[in-house]
Amino acid sequence: MQERIQMTDLKAQYTAIKPEIDTAIQSVINETSFIQGKPVSLLEEEVARYCGVKFAVGVASGTDALVLALTALGIGSQDEVITTLFTFIATAEAISRVGAKPVFCDIDPDTYNINPDKIVEKITPRTKALLPVHLYGMPCQMDKIMAIVKEHKLKLIEDCAQSFGSEYKNKKAGTFGDCGCLSFFPAKTLGCYGDGGMIITDNDEVAQKAKILRNHGSGKKYYYGVHGFNSRLDTLQAAILRVKLKYIDLWINKRIENAKYYDELLPGSVRGIGPEYKHTFNYFTIRIKDNKREEVQNRLKEKSIDSAIYYPLCLHLQEVYKNLGYQAGDFPVAEQAQREVLGLPMYPELTKAQIKQIADTIR
Repeated sequence: MQERIQMTDLKAQYTAIKPEIDTAIQSVINETSFIQGKPVSLLEEEVARYCGVKFAVGVASGTDALVLALTALGIGSQDEVITTLFTFIATAEAISRVGAKPVFCDIDPDTYNINPDKIVEKITPRTKALLPVHLYGMPCQMDKIMAIVKEHKLKLIEDCAQSFGSEYKNKKAGTFGDCGCLSFFPAKTLGCYGDGGMIITDNDEVAQKAKILRNHGSGKKYYYGVHGFNSRLDTLQAAILRVKLKYIDLWINKRIENAKYYDELLPGSVRGIGPEYKHTFNYFTIRIKDNKREEVQNRLKEKSIDSAIYYPLCLHLQEVYKNLGYQAGDFPVAEQAQREVLGLPMYPELTKAQIKQIADTIR
């Protein structure tokens, strides 16, 4: 029986740094400070330094990071937020959770990110913010997005759930707008051993509001100024992330090397990446034309090779957003992508031999 090639091999990563991870976990257990322990504030300082921002606020998940960021920026009922429809549900879900309306915009066919040239036509008097997603680890075209934000006086929240360490013109994703939102879901480029997230920002007011919101609306113990959330990053997860953060650039470079090798074996599979972009390849996505995606997936499965579709149904066609009145055909670029994209295994420990096996199977 062939050895399975997983989408991401978390066991291999753990094995490589096992002594450090085990020591960090045991230290937290010994100290028994499981909520808001010292590793949380230390991680916040280290992530802020790495990203080049003043503040980082640890929260319970990437989804919560989006919800708290929108809330801290005053986005709510009757407001509209323009975002991509080709993303994980959490992006739009967060907008809905704060009472605002997600307004969807089509994507660029090469980068899969929101198409800046389609944004302005979506702006109405109720538009309060843009929420672009740096999908798969590929940064958005931030020059055009920033110009729109400034001209129309909009808030900008960046969804960086898949793009920790990504850069546009040597500036980290998540540091262009009012705040960036990170996810530390285990399969991410920087992932913990459960759920975790973070808000990064240069805005002192946003950072302070986020800290209060994550802790039941309390700035002082047992005194509550606003309705908040229970959304604190666990000390155990922070301790694990502090170990992993030391290796993040090494791991990102290995992902980039793996993507280049994929592209050598499957020419044209890496698209739309100019010199101004640093793509970190949280996911490695190709396109299968001529309705042959299922056939390719089945062949990969026969060879014990995992694959995944990110994402099989655009958000405007999901049952939960039926009330918004969108129809099939409204966003042709994203709808074509949903029929063709296929995610392949991608992680730092993936070997050249494994990549060759995957590429040979696809060819």
